[in-house]
Amino acid sequence: MSANVLRTAEGWWAVSAERAVRIETGATTTAELLVDRDAVREAATSGETGTPVADLAALSPVTTPCRVVAQMVNYLSHARDSGFTGEIPPTFFRKASTSVCGPQDTIVRPSHVEFLDYEIELGLVMGAPLPLGTVVTEKDLPRYVAGLVITNDVSARDVQLTKTQFYESKSYPTFTPAGPHLALLEPEDFAHLLDLRLRLSVNGALRQDRTLADMIVRPAEALTLLARFQTLDPGDLLLTGTPGGTALKAPPKPVEKIGALLPPTVKWKVFFNGQRRNPRYLHEGDLVTATIATPDGRIDLGEQRSPVSHAQQGPSRT
Repeated sequence: MSANVLRTAEGWWAVSAERAVRIETGATTTAELLVDRDAVREAATSGETGTPVADLAALSPVTTPCRVVAQMVNYLSHARDSGFTGEIPPTFFRKASTSVCGPQDTIVRPSHVEFLDYEIELGLVMGAPLPLGTVVTEKDLPRYVAGLVITNDVSARDVQLTKTQFYESKSYPTFTPAGPHLALLEPEDFAHLLDLRLRLSVNGALRQDRTLADMIVRPAEALTLLARFQTLDPGDLLLTGTPGGTALKAPPKPVEKIGALLPPTVKWKVFFNGQRRNPRYLHEGDLVTATIATPDGRIDLGEQRSPVSHAQQGPSRT
């Protein structure tokens, strides 16, 4: 069974239900903790009463700096929302690790950004080096992936679309909430990955709800494709795409064809004037909640709760 780990300013904790037991380890980074799995197991099986999880201020269980890589359009439902038809080529992009924040931290919208969007994603935390040219099969996936974490690939859509700039639009501080739990998997847990259900709500209204069965390129294949040009190390993070249900959706085909005839500045002005009538983008005071778990609770990554504010207020904690 997987072991859930929580990170706070005081150290690392093994979580069971609503209680947490301090892990006796000198690890200060995620990579160092992954080497000390015996300490995690000892805390998880200690039988101690521990501390109420509600009393702990969770930080991201993925420490930085690290590599943060993401997959684009990797769920069938998201592909439909985005207007894709036919075969979708696997595509990756990088995010700055300075965008990583805790599971309760405030998502801060930069002052120049108007259209702030959410994307719940399953994060794979690497447990072993992934050299160039590595071929990863389903059978040996446990050799490379140590655990799972909830992530939110927050996106500044006006930057992304007008500048065709994924790196900037998804790398502002607080644009990658991670946690609360890092679920460290045992080899037998990997057989249950497709049962994981991703659910994201804004102010209690469900926006995204799909299992990994909706995924186009699954983790083993994704790592194989990524290893053609990118190495990864223990503690690095791969975001594996988001299901449908984001605020941004492709316009109807007739509108898209008309827009293609317009000069770029005019096209985007018309498009975003229409998007201002879309109530699904994030605004100050919103609360984004996200969960990823199997129906039987075998793997449960906890609940992420991220308030949203404007840049003038700053993040609540880093």
